[in-house]
Amino acid sequence: MTQPAELLSIETGEDYPEIREGVRRVCADFPGEYWRNLEAREAYPTEFVKALTASGYLGALIPEEFGGSGMPLRAAAVILEEIHASGCNAGACHAQMYTMGTVLRHGSLEQKQKYLPGIASGELRLQAFGVTEPTSGTDTTKLKTRAVRDGDSYVINGQKVWTSRALHSDLMLLLARTTPLDQVKKKSDGLSVFLLDIRDGLGKGLDIRPLKAMVNHHATEVFFENLRIPADNLIGEEGKGFKYILDGMNAERILVSAEAIGDARWFTKTSVAYVNERKVFDRPIGQNQSVQFPIARAHAETDAADLILRRAAARFAAGLPCGDDANMGKLLASEATWHAAEACMQCHGGFGFAKEYDVERKWRETRLFQIAPISTNLVLSYIGEHMLGMPRSF
Repeated sequence: MTQPAELLSIETGEDYPEIREGVRRVCADFPGEYWRNLEAREAYPTEFVKALTASGYLGALIPEEFGGSGMPLRAAAVILEEIHASGCNAGACHAQMYTMGTVLRHGSLEQKQKYLPGIASGELRLQAFGVTEPTSGTDTTKLKTRAVRDGDSYVINGQKVWTSRALHSDLMLLLARTTPLDQVKKKSDGLSVFLLDIRDGLGKGLDIRPLKAMVNHHATEVFFENLRIPADNLIGEEGKGFKYILDGMNAERILVSAEAIGDARWFTKTSVAYVNERKVFDRPIGQNQSVQFPIARAHAETDAADLILRRAAARFAAGLPCGDDANMGKLLASEATWHAAEACMQCHGGFGFAKEYDVERKWRETRLFQIAPISTNLVLSYIGEHMLGMPRSF
């Protein structure tokens, strides 16, 4: 039973203190040197992912009856926030959390029994989310990947891009069109979601190629050529996939924004420590308003974004519409963390470019939040049209 929005309780301060302390202990074993070495080799943080899995944090959203912890979305957000606040990066494994919104709410009991225990234990990885395509981008309803029913199978043809971690995942949540766009009443109809086993498909119509990028997120291009998958890989009803995927998208925006909050906390903590210690002209540079004020402003922006995201997570948990808060929180968090990153880079001066300080690595990583999982301009258009009632801007 859902509760009215006015009855939602939103905790402030450091909620879930035991989880925060536990994540910090795990992350302490993976300092900046670990991440710098990975980036130099373009390697996947296998040891880090195993440590998070063994601690139960990657199974946070999976119900206890399937081997997980059965925690709410806010607890998962805290986990990701603390990973980033500790100087680490959850990009290698966060999809396992936000894809749960689709699987848990719309997957069959048989699918949950088959896959969730293995995902919770780490035996299986669900890290790939196949939605974005080269020609459609965020215009999801125009995607061209097709899944055609053929007896007890679906045959898939098409291409995905920016599908992170597909080479390090066993399973992929895939969105494909099962009814051609010109045959549906609403353009959001006719899309379906599949839980695809990557291991069964490689070399049989599934090809995955690495896509080098500015950050070490293991992005890939995925190609489907007459890939045949079992019909029972379909999640929910055929043609209803766009509605299903929205659960995953809102969860993704909330969780990824929590990472941005964590990065902002890291930048601010790092900035304060440096400007209090660094002396120029016989005084700490943090005494200068031009240095101090950008750091202070970013801190205020971070706390404001955090509150909106907490409200979004509370509404998600209560089964209430959370798209408004998820989008606004994502916008505010992405800008707060970028302002914190810029302040940190600027106050470090030339040392900000030195890899050993980790500022430049985190600076590059945090720039992504204004582009993915949804760009700033698309969030603004959502607010203008759906929240304020202005004409559609595109």
